[in-house]
Amino acid sequence: MIGFLKPAKFVTPLPESQIDPSYRRYRLQLFLTAYLGYMAYYFVRSTLALAKPYFLKDGFTMAQVGYLGSALAVTYGLSKFIMGNVSDRSNPRYFLALGLFLSALVNLLVPGTLSFSGLFLLMLMNGWVQGMGWPPCGRIMTHWFSDSERGTKMSIWNTAHNVGAGLLPLIVAIGVWVFGSWSGLFYLPAICAIVFSILVLIFGRDVPQSVGLPPIEVYRNDYPLAEVEHDLVDREQEMTSKQILFDYVLNNKNVWFMAIANVFVYCVRYGVLNWAPTYLSKVKHFSNVYSNMGFAFFELAAIPGTIIIGWLSDKYFAGRRSPLGFLSMIIIFLGLVVYWQSSNHWVTVISLGVIGFSIYGPVMLIGVAALDLVPKKAGGTAAGFTGLFGYFFGTMGAEALMGYLVQNYGWDSGFIMLIASSVLAAFFFAITWNIHKRNVL
Repeated sequence: MIGFLKPAKFVTPLPESQIDPSYRRYRLQLFLTAYLGYMAYYFVRSTLALAKPYFLKDGFTMAQVGYLGSALAVTYGLSKFIMGNVSDRSNPRYFLALGLFLSALVNLLVPGTLSFSGLFLLMLMNGWVQGMGWPPCGRIMTHWFSDSERGTKMSIWNTAHNVGAGLLPLIVAIGVWVFGSWSGLFYLPAICAIVFSILVLIFGRDVPQSVGLPPIEVYRNDYPLAEVEHDLVDREQEMTSKQILFDYVLNNKNVWFMAIANVFVYCVRYGVLNWAPTYLSKVKHFSNVYSNMGFAFFELAAIPGTIIIGWLSDKYFAGRRSPLGFLSMIIIFLGLVVYWQSSNHWVTVISLGVIGFSIYGPVMLIGVAALDLVPKKAGGTAAGFTGLFGYFFGTMGAEALMGYLVQNYGWDSGFIMLIASSVLAAFFFAITWNIHKRNVL
């Protein structure tokens, strides 16, 4: 491990009288660091979606811009899985800032790279460094927020990417105006990301012990069941990587069902989101301003949707994730039909908002379900497994397959694929309707 990326050393514990005020301050500080840092990742990740109409004007084909999106998505999925393991042995303060800074540098290079092969390489690079965003944030959240509160805090933190992508159209509009060309679409978001990477360096910290505080479980007297019952602790310590992967993940049919469902959920998510500016401008004849507004509405509507769906799954479905995943995909199915067929601008935008409101719930629920289905020690592997399926296969369908279908068979074929994906996702939620396991041995 590179020296500056190593976890911070533990320091002398603070006096008892300083623990409570210090913990309150650091918890707010670290939550905001993780939230704003991850929000900024989307400033330099979603730029491609807004740049597609400009690339098409410059002579790129629909299939080519789809391949660019696939390049970013595939390397992101692989990186999130691999870099997550590296991040577990790193200081999140530096890991989070480094990935954000590198992604900003890649975006700064895009306007000067006009060949397809050059852009494809940059998208591969951007996808890889983007994979450095989620894992250190997860490390921050799990070390500074205890078991009984983590679900609520994580659901709020999970809206960071919606805020980032929702703010991006405004940043892009200002960037294009300031720089006088579409180059500003990449330049200004990159500059903003660099500023936020510096803020992460200033305000970020590692685990509580690195600033003289006790572990969060000790501070809040909130121990997960597996840490209280020592036989479970011993059982977890004896599990090897091979046991985790083969005994609890690859041989668990319900984890596979969740992973396959994630393919179709991600196909819908990115098939709508990443093509919305292009579809709205070329087919619905929205101006660039209104196309970007539709993009923002999709993302911002997801903020209350994600929190409400997560809360409902705990409050009224006893922690079962699939019923609300199924209902969400049915709503998305109807929203897709309206979005496709409507000729009214406002109905189109509202339907896009309904899809955005509903789609991020299933994304979150699948990740939580993966944790429910395996022992705590195998949770990261299970979540990474379902995430890999979503990003590798789902976004490939959303980008490359969508671009190919639209170019060769028209937009109707693309929407048929999205609608079929929503039905298939609903099917896999339906067959896992009653699964729910916690504190699995």
